[in-house]
Amino acid sequence: MATTNDLKNGMVLKLDGGQLWSVVEFQHVKPGKGGAFVRTKLKNVLSGKVVDRTFNAGTKVDTATVDRRGMQFSYKDGADFVFMDTETYDQLHINPETVGDAANYLLEGQDCTVAIHEENPLFVELPAAVELVIEYTEPGVQGDRSTGGTKPARLETGYEIGVPLFITTGEKIKVDTRSGEYLGRVNS
Repeated sequence: MATTNDLKNGMVLKLDGGQLWSVVEFQHVKPGKGGAFVRTKLKNVLSGKVVDRTFNAGTKVDTATVDRRGMQFSYKDGADFVFMDTETYDQLHINPETVGDAANYLLEGQDCTVAIHEENPLFVELPAAVELVIEYTEPGVQGDRSTGGTKPARLETGYEIGVPLFITTGEKIKVDTRSGEYLGRVNS
């Protein structure tokens, strides 16, 4: 148990009959009239839904213990993704729904963070950017050095993103895992 005065970004709360909500942002407000309150933006850990919620200052809220473990993606077993705990070497099978969009950027041996609550994996968190090789993209045409144009490119994970016209098959690029955007070339 904590109070709304103890809120921090990233803290996970248990609200609405046991649903887990992560604090995205919060603001303590003390109006001229009336009591102080805390305005929050909460994200449902399982569904990803974001809601605004206001609490009276000092209200008790139930916190959830979420263990964030450093793990490494090992391989895909049928539909499941298998991760290995980098400290204990235990393997954890996680279903595709829990892995979510992170599956678009996962390569064998890649490090990530897996959030676990009561032995149930909640989500997989990748670094903000990953380096991947272009498996295939249409060849560029001489003069395609101008800015603004993009073309589809298939990454080594099988996921397709838009890249600038001058990028060629076999190049290593940096991709933003939150938005799926091309960030730039990686110099070997």
